[in-house]
Amino acid sequence: MAEATLSNEEILRYSRHLLMPEVGVAGQRRLKGASVLIVGAGGLGAPLSLYLAAAGVGRLGLVDFDQIDATNLHRQVLFTQSDVGRPKVEVASERLRGVNPHVELRLHEARLTSANALEIARDYDIVADGTDNFATRYLVNDTCVLLGKPNVYGSIFRFDGQASVFDASRGPCYRCLYPEPPPPGLVPSCAEGGVLGILPGIIGLIQATEAVKLILGQGDPLIGRLLLFDALGMTFRELRLEKNPGCPVCGEQPAIRELIDYEAFCGGGAIEEPREESALSASELKRLLESGEPIRLVDIREPHEFEICRIEGASLVPQGRLAQTLEDWDPEFPVVLYCHHGVRSRGALRTLKSAGFLRAQHLTGGIDAWSRLVDPSVPRY
Repeated sequence: MAEATLSNEEILRYSRHLLMPEVGVAGQRRLKGASVLIVGAGGLGAPLSLYLAAAGVGRLGLVDFDQIDATNLHRQVLFTQSDVGRPKVEVASERLRGVNPHVELRLHEARLTSANALEIARDYDIVADGTDNFATRYLVNDTCVLLGKPNVYGSIFRFDGQASVFDASRGPCYRCLYPEPPPPGLVPSCAEGGVLGILPGIIGLIQATEAVKLILGQGDPLIGRLLLFDALGMTFRELRLEKNPGCPVCGEQPAIRELIDYEAFCGGGAIEEPREESALSASELKRLLESGEPIRLVDIREPHEFEICRIEGASLVPQGRLAQTLEDWDPEFPVVLYCHHGVRSRGALRTLKSAGFLRAQHLTGGIDAWSRLVDPSVPRY
């Protein structure tokens, strides 16, 4: 990290930092000379980028390929209603330049992949992981280990959050904590399970604090420690983490020396998809219902989701109770399953197929696709 000079305008802007002996002029110059890559401009990336920009980190990189959706607005505080439909990195850069014009912004409007991760991350001092899926978390981790960079990690789900700093040169990496990803579909995403809108603000600010501490060389970073936050109980717990000498990427004899196919590693390429005839589009389900052909339409979401919206004529059987319910069903009778986005119903379909329900099908895209493509009176969530 290179030190930089401060203008009179910057000295005034950062005066409350300069008054702190742990920061001072030297520390603020270190902040200005530092660079942080933020992977994901969503719930975690929003507070991360806002506070790192305000703190005067000299160069911020933003990696995101997505556009702003109305469902983002309850937690992604960089964006407003008028931004819906625009690229996240484009809007984020406008907002951050307004926060601090002295910060250099580099925009990477792309999906982070094994093909581009090393090139993108190479020129930054620190990588902050604001992603929401396991494949990208392993990708970020391995990229940081191979490049020798600290990985400021955060994750959120419903009312729970985690934060840590993975730095293989001084402690464990993400793989030391989670050697293998969970089976596909076992852990729902925030889009499936929900998240308290305030939670990413809390975890993102912890990540921003850790990044600033690393730059300043002050305090005790979360290296070798996993911070667990429970918003319902308003409690913090800490777990000590040990470096795994057998870790395939940061261990004594690493087997991973280059980036791999992370979708396949996390099961994205290994899941046997249902046969094509077992997947119905929203328009195909509409035609099937209008034909009057007898079918059992089953909503496998949770009761609180069923209260939000439903397809007329569907019966509610939450996924957790599906297996025991099958005993009362005729395996020869046609069944159509649906959930929110089609992820849970795809997994439930395999359960039915293995139980002999060969005429079972599921709705691709779930009730969200039904709302978008067939019946807009059904609320989206």
